[in-house]
Amino acid sequence: MQVSPREVRSVSIGRVGWRPLDIVISMSVLRSIVLFVLAAIAEIGGCWLIWQGVREHRPHPVAWVGAGVIALGLYGFVATLQPDAQFGRILAAYGGIFVAGSLAWGMVLDGYRPDRYDVTGALICLLGVAVIMYAPRGA
Repeated sequence: MQVSPREVRSVSIGRVGWRPLDIVISMSVLRSIVLFVLAAIAEIGGCWLIWQGVREHRPHPVAWVGAGVIALGLYGFVATLQPDAQFGRILAAYGGIFVAGSLAWGMVLDGYRPDRYDVTGALICLLGVAVIMYAPRGA
């Protein structure tokens, strides 16, 4: 992912000795992370809505399933807004977001309590996302 100088901001996160410890955050990376979160909400939410209509026998299941299909369509659109042009890279990295996001969704909406293996697996997936999407690459 190439970053132009005007897209870079420096954010001070504290002091080490007398010098501030700075992290350079690319606006492009920040945008990518926000888009991954939005995509996860749309996809996981869409799947959850369909699950509710089909598996949980909610009243008016067609409405639940229909809303889920719309949300899944939104996910497909949001994924195209990523700044990186490589479809395979975007979807591979998104897989890690999906894993961690699904566990978080289950915790918030279904009362799911992940065990240490769930958490460890999700962290490994998120590390994979960071390597795939944000590792420095030569031009």
